[in-house]
Amino acid sequence: MNFNKDEVIGLLERLSNAKSPSGFEDETVAVVRDFCQGWADVEENSLRDALITPRGMHGNRPRVMLDAHGDEVGGMVKAIHANGAMSLVTLGRWPDGALTGQDVLVRNTRGEWLHGTIGVKPPHFMSEAERAARVAQPLILDVGATSAEEAREGFHLGIGEPIVPATRFTCDWERGICVGKAFDCRAGVVALLLALRELAGRGDLQVDVVASVSGQEEVGERGVAAAARHFGPRAAFMFEGCPADDTFLPADEVQAALHKGPMFRYFDRCMITNPRYQRFVLACATKAGLPVQTSVREGGGTDGGPVHLLDIPCVVAGVPCRYIHAATSLVALDDVMHTARVAVEVLSNMTPGVIAGF
Repeated sequence: MNFNKDEVIGLLERLSNAKSPSGFEDETVAVVRDFCQGWADVEENSLRDALITPRGMHGNRPRVMLDAHGDEVGGMVKAIHANGAMSLVTLGRWPDGALTGQDVLVRNTRGEWLHGTIGVKPPHFMSEAERAARVAQPLILDVGATSAEEAREGFHLGIGEPIVPATRFTCDWERGICVGKAFDCRAGVVALLLALRELAGRGDLQVDVVASVSGQEEVGERGVAAAARHFGPRAAFMFEGCPADDTFLPADEVQAALHKGPMFRYFDRCMITNPRYQRFVLACATKAGLPVQTSVREGGGTDGGPVHLLDIPCVVAGVPCRYIHAATSLVALDDVMHTARVAVEVLSNMTPGVIAGF
C-alpha cells in the first residue's frame, strides 16, 4: 500500500507544530478531527482524548483499539516573580539541562502564545563556587516583563498556563528526514491515522477497528485508560514515538534505528508484552515483507501499561525518533509509513479466533 508522501509530511508538520503539552491537547485533537472529516466520527472527553470511530465499522464484531498519545513533554507556569520572570513545573520528563537556554512559547490568559526563553545565568555573574559545582541552575521563564504587574496586566500571564518548545517543523523531502518537536508521539499519531483510514475502506475485516489519540501519557499514561473503558476493546495496538538508540549504543546493542521500521518491545518498566500477540504481529510483518525491529527495554513506559492491566492484550509499535524528550528530534518518513503498513497487515489478518488465542 502506498501513501502520498506530501500528505504524510503535511500531516506530520501540523501535528508537530501543534502546541499540546499534557492536559492541553486541544490543538492535536483539532488536527485529528480535521483529518477524519468525511470518514470517521470523533468524540472528545474531559481528558482531551480524541475517540475515533470509522463510519464503516459494523459494531457487531470484536473491537480492536488503536492508540497513540497526543500530548508532549512541556511545562506549566508555577509563579510570577516581582522582577517579571516566572518559575515553572515540567509536564513529563526532560533530561537534565535540556530546557536551559531553550526558546519557548507560553500561553497567556487570553489564549495567545508568547515567545520567551528559559533564561541562562551568564558566566559573568557566576561565583567561583557556582562554576566549580557545575550544578544545574533553577529554570527561569522570561518573556521580557520587568515586574509582576507588567507580567500580569501587560503580558496577561497567569499561573497554570502551558509552555512548549518553540521548535518549528522542517523536512528534507529528498532524504526523507524530518526535524521538529513532539515526534513522541506525533509520529505515532500520523501512523495511526494513516492506518485507520486505510482500514476504514476495507470491507473484508473480521474485527471492528476504533482508535484513541489519548491525553496525558507523559504524566503517567492517564488518558488511555478512559479511552479503553469507553471502547471496551478485545485487543489493542499501540503506536509510539520511541527513543532511537542508534547514536548512543554499540552496533550489536542497537534495537531502534532509523530506516529499519517500527520497534516492537518485549518488555519495559510497565508491561511484559503478550508473547502470543507479539509473535502474531512479527509473523504478519515478515509475511508482508515489512521491516520491523524488536527490543527489550529496561526503562520507559507506554500506553500499553494501563490497558494491559484491564485484561486487554497489547502490542506497541514504536516509530524510532532520535532525541525524544528534548526540544528537537529527528524521524525518518519511511519508518512512519512502514509503521502504518504493519498495523494494516496485522488488523487485516486478525480474526476472533486469533484474538481468543492471545
